[in-house]
Amino acid sequence: MSAIRLLVLGAVRQHGRAHGYQVRNDLEYWGAHEWSNAKPGSIYHALKQMAKHGLLLAHEIAPSTAGGPPRTEYEITEKGTEEYFTLLRGSLTAYDQKPDILSAALGFMVDLERGEALELLEERVRSIEAWRAAVTEHYTPEDGPEQLGHIGEIMNFWVTSADTGAEWTRGLIERIKDGAYTFAGEGEPFVGVLVEGEENPYATGEKHPGDAS
Repeated sequence: MSAIRLLVLGAVRQHGRAHGYQVRNDLEYWGAHEWSNAKPGSIYHALKQMAKHGLLLAHEIAPSTAGGPPRTEYEITEKGTEEYFTLLRGSLTAYDQKPDILSAALGFMVDLERGEALELLEERVRSIEAWRAAVTEHYTPEDGPEQLGHIGEIMNFWVTSADTGAEWTRGLIERIKDGAYTFAGEGEPFVGVLVEGEENPYATGEKHPGDAS
């Protein structure tokens, strides 16, 4: 699974319609270019590929009065919305993905209802616990990594990561149970996207041929 598909679909969905530079600007505003593969080239490529596969609908927009080539604005389709929620749910429950996948899912988890988000996170904890149990069939944490030579440090890393991941997830579950954040159906959620023309303080300043689209 790649974070870029979830990030791009989520950004377009929050805008309703957005051109490539808006999506890129949002992802940079969220810092996604630092913790994921959301670089300019991959963003524009993802937009075009998902439009090709029917997840986004591309609208050709007339060029501005100042001149320049026409822009393309993208709108998420019904198929794209289904894909978005499939990716979001899978990213919240999977324990073995890279950190960028979970980070992307956390950014959009409020698009789900509170009860469903809790169920998915509880499933995540169960998956982590099952994976940890499988590791400890061959490794006893209490005996330390030395029991397996330096290779034991790998097992120790896995178990420690599992414990940390489960503890963090349980903390998030408790915060959500206590009423943190505004989820779907509860009112106006927090939407961290930039208004057209709003300056992005985190922009990289890097230019890309796709900026015109």
